[in-house]
Amino acid sequence: MTTATLGGFGPLLHAEWTKFRTVRGWWVSSVGAALVVCLVGLLATAAGNRGSGSALPVGPGGEAVNDDFSFVHRSLTGDGTITVAVTSLTGVIATDPGHTGSGLAPWAKAGIIVKGGLAQGSSYAAVMVTGGHGVRMQYDYTHDVAGAAGPVSSSSPRWLRLRRAGDVLTGYQSADGRTWSEVGTARLAGLPDTVRAGLFVTSPSARQSTGTGSGFAPAVATGGFDRIALDGGWTPGGWRYRQVGDDAGASGSYTAGTKGTAVRSGSGYTVTGAGDIAPVVGGPATSGVRTIENFLVGAFAGLVVVVVVAAGYITVEYRRGLIGLTLAASPRRGRVLVAKALVVGGVSFLAGTAAAAVMVPLGSARSRAGGFPVLTVPTGTEVRVVVGTGMLLAAAAVFALGVGTILRRSAVAITVVVVGMVLPYLLATASVLPDGAAEWLLRVTPAAGFAVQQSVVRYDQVVTVYAPSSGYFPLSPWAGFAVLCGYAAVAFGSAVVLLRRRDA
Repeated sequence: MTTATLGGFGPLLHAEWTKFRTVRGWWVSSVGAALVVCLVGLLATAAGNRGSGSALPVGPGGEAVNDDFSFVHRSLTGDGTITVAVTSLTGVIATDPGHTGSGLAPWAKAGIIVKGGLAQGSSYAAVMVTGGHGVRMQYDYTHDVAGAAGPVSSSSPRWLRLRRAGDVLTGYQSADGRTWSEVGTARLAGLPDTVRAGLFVTSPSARQSTGTGSGFAPAVATGGFDRIALDGGWTPGGWRYRQVGDDAGASGSYTAGTKGTAVRSGSGYTVTGAGDIAPVVGGPATSGVRTIENFLVGAFAGLVVVVVVAAGYITVEYRRGLIGLTLAASPRRGRVLVAKALVVGGVSFLAGTAAAAVMVPLGSARSRAGGFPVLTVPTGTEVRVVVGTGMLLAAAAVFALGVGTILRRSAVAITVVVVGMVLPYLLATASVLPDGAAEWLLRVTPAAGFAVQQSVVRYDQVVTVYAPSSGYFPLSPWAGFAVLCGYAAVAFGSAVVLLRRRDA
């Protein structure tokens, strides 16, 4: 690219920026878009009944976690190994208020764990049997590795072993206590020299079908442990019992404030517990917990304002007969649209990013002050949501600019973009449509771009309703945003072609 070319585009870009900022309605509306995002977000998260006031524990990765379980433990200094036979895993599920029914939650857990401390959210690695997913090795809340399938019973016990060597924890499984196979390995950076290790049991709520759909029933689990063997730097003395966490936290407990138990049984223990050791996710099981997307729910309203500005930025020139003057001043018509896109897209990006940067900390502070826990996410995720909100508005502005150029009428262009982008988003996230139809809309329409604001994550080992109504989009954040960018690119490219062929 030559200096002359750069010099030619620079004045054009400056002229378009001057045109934008000298029209009071455009820049006032752009500032208004940011204010609308904030205002709607504040109204949507205004405190009603006061929340629980309980802050959620935070895991090593910065994510909010459940860390609630019954724990029979001893101290381990340095390297060491614990081996145990799990002889049973049974459970009880509360099928309706005031009544109980037999059953076992699929993700009920009984096994052995090495944990950095008794504080909730501390680093850990565990190998376990589960209610419906066989043997697993899990560590630091978000990691899950599958082992052998099948249930456990007194006639078919499952032997588990967990070995520590520095920061490396390795889990093993065996059907007979003699032939062992590795399940997985975890490296826990910063694990203290002295850790707590031993037997644990926990059980999250179980998803159940109801007459009106599906719900979550609190549950407890009981695990039988036998033939405990220790090797390495274990503290002499007996085992201690501790319930980590007051109840099951955000995952639900059998009854509010359920306390677990541990009873010596022969050469082992029978342990009962409720809760979970897992990341906190969105959905009905965590009602009352707010996510950072809740504070940005006004983005759709701000987006409508941005669309009105972006469409009018080009259609006003058609309506007033000024398009000819603009093209006469810059005959290279594609560059005219590029300059307009940079101006209106850049202003929209700044408005969206500024609004999100204000609302995330403000909404979090207001929610916590009102007693509502906020789902903590890693810093990188929070930055992506904040910047992504700006990118969402910028892409929508370029989309509207392209449609406005094609249709040349502001009202029609605004209607097309709003119906194609905002309406599908509202229908999909407001529980108006079945989950399948809602996910389809958020895959194939420009509304897929709202996925860039998603902070909640899907985990196979955590059961919830992974649906748009719970904040889960069918596409990943960047894939959804790419769909919107695809629509914007097609509209913008078509506008460039039509501008070259049609407009004098």
